[in-house]
Amino acid sequence: MTATGDLKQALTQHLQQLCRERDPFLATAGHFYAQQYIRQQLAQWGVVEPHAFEFRGQQYQNWILDLAAAESPAAPTQPPILIGAHYDTVPGSPGADDNATGVAVLLELARSLAAQPIRYPVRCVAFDLEEYGLVGSTAYAEALRQQGYPLRLMLSLEMLGYCNQTPYSQNYPPGLSYFYPNQANFVALIGNWRTIPDLLRLTSSIRRLGAVPCEWLPAGSQGKLVPDTRRSDHAPFWDRGYPAILVTDTANLRNPHYHRHSDRLETLDIDFLTRVCQGLVEGLRLL
Repeated sequence: MTATGDLKQALTQHLQQLCRERDPFLATAGHFYAQQYIRQQLAQWGVVEPHAFEFRGQQYQNWILDLAAAESPAAPTQPPILIGAHYDTVPGSPGADDNATGVAVLLELARSLAAQPIRYPVRCVAFDLEEYGLVGSTAYAEALRQQGYPLRLMLSLEMLGYCNQTPYSQNYPPGLSYFYPNQANFVALIGNWRTIPDLLRLTSSIRRLGAVPCEWLPAGSQGKLVPDTRRSDHAPFWDRGYPAILVTDTANLRNPHYHRHSDRLETLDIDFLTRVCQGLVEGLRLL
């Protein structure tokens, strides 16, 4: 099997384990199963630490894995790249695209970057309670801010597996359709002002690799001019001044199964997801 075939198989296996209702209140068994699956997968590459936070009088957890940078004189002093994805779902949805795809790519990025470290340390974080108002990522971003902890970059992996080659299958917030493709066959990178050099580098790398079409959007300092750009775990990092990029298939702007019971594995384009993962691996290696 080729390396691409191996990656596709690994992503599919993750999705088969994760595609189940994972609401923390109404699907507690599925939520717990996904949480433990993620912890066990990340633990292959190092010590997985919980980050506990409180919501509605109960404790919940983000999972954190730190990966070392490639050996160099500057490596110990480099701030890390944080890569995050949320693992909870809305009630009633098995959450294949939202966000089993993001978690599956997170797990495979951890595998790749543990085997072949990049210039920067990498911190992989699986966030909980995104669907209840970015609760887990907000708690974590605030903890980092209070510590004065620097980040080289934050990447939020949010819905990465839905693709439609049909003309006019892609929707946009008002005004943006004049500047971007009408086919829903690209991955989008959306960042704040501080990330513009990285947006350009990552977009160029993904396009040069020929993995998938890639489009980018600078969304101001906090994305408030285009509220749709704030709907994932990067937004709390924007609000605290961190450089952060949302990586997405654009969610409900293309996927008709968004937040529905029909958001299932068979609706995904696994080849598209595999190429997105490949593009991110290569792009991160060139930062």
